[in-house]
Amino acid sequence: MGASQSKDKMQCNRYLNGKGPPPLTEPEGQRTNNHKKNGVVKQGNQPDGGQMNWNLERRSLSGHSDCDTIQITFHFEDGTQSDKHPHPGHIYKGTEFVAYLPQNTTGTKILRLLQQAFKHKLLFTVAANSRGEYYVMPADIPLKTLDSGGPGSLGYPDPTYFKSVRKSLKVKGIK
Repeated sequence: MGASQSKDKMQCNRYLNGKGPPPLTEPEGQRTNNHKKNGVVKQGNQPDGGQMNWNLERRSLSGHSDCDTIQITFHFEDGTQSDKHPHPGHIYKGTEFVAYLPQNTTGTKILRLLQQAFKHKLLFTVAANSRGEYYVMPADIPLKTLDSGGPGSLGYPDPTYFKSVRKSLKVKGIK
């Protein structure tokens, strides 16, 4: 890097030369695997048949005013518990669940990690609510379900969220 080039310019050129993070629109099968070859990814007990979709929204999250928003929608139909769940053979209620990430380099990386976690059935589980009814509920990997309100309400801004979600995913073998 010459004296007349700035660090920002070098960063920009790196992305122009195709060496930046994968774009959101790159097909999943063409991406490289982010975890070690010998790493073991744990399998969760998320119900079969769930869907994870995302789209971009032209608005910013609290604390991330410089970028748009990735809205992730998870959908599970009603179903019957398997032997991996608390009461095999009993029914559970499905759910529609929405989570948010900023559309920046870190948010895009976290989206890719969450996609891997979903594939390995780690993001959701079947659990009983306070009335003893079984539902599909988020497991122990944190998701931001509100675009504002701070960490106490599962919203943004939360300066520790990226670190905590990466740590939770790493424990499960997703890196």
